[in-house]
Amino acid sequence: MTSPRLNAVTCSSPAGLHRMAYHEWGDRDNPDTVLCVHGLTRTGRDFDYLARRLSKDYRVVCPDVVGRGLSDRLANSMFYGVPQYTADMVSLIARLQPARLQWVGTSMGGLIGMAYAGSMAFARQLQSLPTPAQSFQSLPDTGVRLDKLVLNDVGPHIEPVSLERIGQYVGEPVSFDSFNAAVQYVKTTAASFGPHTEEQWQELARYTYIEQSGKWIKHYDLSLAQPFKSMTPEQALAGEKILWQAYASIQAPILIVRGKQSDLLSPATLQKMLEVNPRARAVEIAGVGHAPTFMSTEQLDIVCGFFV
Repeated sequence: MTSPRLNAVTCSSPAGLHRMAYHEWGDRDNPDTVLCVHGLTRTGRDFDYLARRLSKDYRVVCPDVVGRGLSDRLANSMFYGVPQYTADMVSLIARLQPARLQWVGTSMGGLIGMAYAGSMAFARQLQSLPTPAQSFQSLPDTGVRLDKLVLNDVGPHIEPVSLERIGQYVGEPVSFDSFNAAVQYVKTTAASFGPHTEEQWQELARYTYIEQSGKWIKHYDLSLAQPFKSMTPEQALAGEKILWQAYASIQAPILIVRGKQSDLLSPATLQKMLEVNPRARAVEIAGVGHAPTFMSTEQLDIVCGFFV
């Protein structure tokens, strides 16, 4: 199939119910499912190229994480974080009921994947964090374990320089008079994605900007920036510790894909990840920073080859 089906699942937070949209590719009755989870300000449509290729052999599901794209916005922006996102993925997986589950997570999507795959360790440690994270110390168990996990340019430790760069544009209320102007902005802010064709840059902008009252604006809740602004160094270190514990506990084979010029996943963190979990292996992609987009044949071959 060349285009996906649009569906949604109802999820809950301590602030109430919300709807998470997801696009589904391939045979809905296929017991082999690949869940693709995007980065901080992106949408599930980032995986169109990968989903088209994988959908020949897998049911591929690409959600818009809450606050982005076609999904609802949270009533309380302070719940935008890995605990809430992981709880939402639990709801989605419970709806899908896959027999076998693989995960591709880009940046934030990789953090969510680590939390889900190491959910026992992750849930146990959440109680050490201040609210709102305490609200999620008991994540429901779907009974579905990961068969394989792809971490796209992310690890438990995120370089501070990268966080600073991301924080500068996440909540910025930009608007453009035309879609082409939005594309040019994406080329600038996402230059670290590496070389792309003009058509690919348009694809990268198509689902992350939306026309509203004659202006093209970001297709996500600008309040995503609030948790960034309120996080203390102590909270960041505590969260990192929890993610390392979750990552170390993962039993599934792990493929770590790193952009060779990444400012988010450092060579030192990558090396530590390989040492901490013997089930992990890594591939670096030259000419790319944060993060590979899995649009080129070379990058697609890396992921598809891992799932064979």
